[in-house]
Amino acid sequence: MSEQNLSQLLQDVITRQASDLHLISRSKPLIRIDGQLEPVDAPELTGKDIEEMCFPFISDKQKKHFEEEYELDFSFELKGIGRFRVNYYHALGEMCAAFRPIPIIIPSLDDLGSPPIYKKLIKREKGIILVTGPTGSGKSTTLAAMLNEINEYQQKHIVTAEDPVEFVHTNKKSVFSHREVGNDTASFANALKYAMRQDPDVILVGEMRDKETIAAALTAAETGHLVFATLHTNSAPSTLNRIIDVFPGEEQPQVRAMLSTSLVAVIAQSLIPKIKGGRIVASEIMIMNHAIANLIRDEKVHQIYSQMQLGQEESGMQTQTQVLVSLVKQGIISKENAIQYSNKPDELFKLLPGGLY
Repeated sequence: MSEQNLSQLLQDVITRQASDLHLISRSKPLIRIDGQLEPVDAPELTGKDIEEMCFPFISDKQKKHFEEEYELDFSFELKGIGRFRVNYYHALGEMCAAFRPIPIIIPSLDDLGSPPIYKKLIKREKGIILVTGPTGSGKSTTLAAMLNEINEYQQKHIVTAEDPVEFVHTNKKSVFSHREVGNDTASFANALKYAMRQDPDVILVGEMRDKETIAAALTAAETGHLVFATLHTNSAPSTLNRIIDVFPGEEQPQVRAMLSTSLVAVIAQSLIPKIKGGRIVASEIMIMNHAIANLIRDEKVHQIYSQMQLGQEESGMQTQTQVLVSLVKQGIISKENAIQYSNKPDELFKLLPGGLY
């Protein structure tokens, strides 16, 4: 196979609205459609085939990094086809690759059918908004739509730190400084440290991977910046526990205090297959209020879920269970998929009409 073959495969990904392309040795190329992997009608690949297909798309510097580290994350745009986030890696000593398309046209919050509360959240002047969920749950797309909304209506300097840069925004009312870890900055923590000298209004952290990055993000939120970030957690309470548990015991009271004053919202997403094809986002939304702030400070994170169920019409909060029940009742998703993707399947089962069958 050749460079041209890879371009054709990526074109097929776009045409078929697939979410991923996998090139793995001893397998045909695979594409993921609505969450399911399907083989492409092509010969099985060897590691050498994958090298010949993939190496033309990277620089000598990137090749050197890949040869030394055995991993490479980057993004690129293929003219006339689309933009892609890419990971090259090794398995059993042979090269493999994963490609994910990134829309060039950035969707609006209305395009995504996002809850109205999102437009209120992005008008905050400071604090931290976390969008969480497993890999492939649409976190980057939601964040891109939020930043696009700011770009449309507010005059802000938006600094992003990503690995790699995914959505590239065109400056409208706002101006963007897109920074890629490895090319434009050494690390997420470094990017946040020096962002303070770049006069940002809004900061996007691609992923809060370690204690230093989390601490820097919380500090940025405390010092008058609106910070957006992601974590690989499945619910609002688990997100808070993950952040707190990163720090040693003696530092946790301070972190709880910072969260109680700086956290604006946690949006925990999952993408659920629809009965008629495609997928739909189910979002659990926690909005900070006085009661939740007290629970965080008092080490009672486990009580936050109950608090999220109170006064929802005024607050904009919702639990994943409520969203899944609604989607089942509307005939959008199946009961089986609702339970499969649920964080609280026992609770959900009791609320589903007619049980599982």
